[in-house]
Amino acid sequence: MLRSLFLAAAGSARLERLVESAPVTKGVVRRFVAGGDAGEALRACRELADDGLAVSLDLLGEDTTTAEQAQATRDEYVALLARLHEAGLTPAAEVSVKLSALGQRIDEKMAYEHARAVCAAAAEAGTTVTLDAEDHTTTDATLETLVELRRDFPSTGAVLQAYLRRTEADCRELATAGSRVRLCKGAYAEPESVAFQSSLDVDKSYVRCLNILMSGAGYPMVATHDPRLIAIAEDRARWFDRSAGEFEFQLLYGVRPEEQARLAARGDTVRVYLPYGNQWYGYLMRRLAERPANVAFFARAVSSRK
Repeated sequence: MLRSLFLAAAGSARLERLVESAPVTKGVVRRFVAGGDAGEALRACRELADDGLAVSLDLLGEDTTTAEQAQATRDEYVALLARLHEAGLTPAAEVSVKLSALGQRIDEKMAYEHARAVCAAAAEAGTTVTLDAEDHTTTDATLETLVELRRDFPSTGAVLQAYLRRTEADCRELATAGSRVRLCKGAYAEPESVAFQSSLDVDKSYVRCLNILMSGAGYPMVATHDPRLIAIAEDRARWFDRSAGEFEFQLLYGVRPEEQARLAARGDTVRVYLPYGNQWYGYLMRRLAERPANVAFFARAVSSRK
């Protein structure tokens, strides 16, 4: 029920205005979003790197409706990668990119060219790019773009969402040598025809997909905060004789930082998904839909300001 409510809220412009104007919002956003610009994101990235954590930076904003917006997003990523290199933060820090932010819904060829420019900048900086997953209508186009990008930039990462019924097959296609695959549960409102609806079915799909990736020749990136799934991933890594450098855990900025520290202290590679920018509303609502337990943070924040 909570998941459905938050996913509906993510698309409500009226609720977005109300949330943005609420006095408590700034403090809540600060927990989950690194800041409004690249400078703030770099400072947060440095703090995480100093704690022994890897990072994947994401410029928020997928509602790109013009070619000018798409080009500005490309330019921001290219500049960010140069700054990461200058700061000595690569290759510990990579970037995550939504093709919609690069204009995928306007012109797929344009989005590909922009993504290629970002990948070239990443390669020059000594790091990598991961193509974020979005709603199911974009999956085929995104995976096709991935194939093209990997011809010249083979380390380009993919993201697969366990709640989609197709994802087991996609895992089999992508569990190949050199292939970096982030497996997450999924955080968009999808119809039953394409996606599992119950949390139990999503979890079961996640484990099936995890088995495929761990047994394959690629590099699994286990993106979950669920303690049960983290424990299963640890077990599967042992079962398939994967060392700490042959897979990684990925967790969101501001969510379960104590678990991030525990896994890193044990020697596992832990990458923190670090979003920044002003278009945080949709991202935050999907994070709450993905993990409704985060609502407790809102309650504490509100009560502390009364």
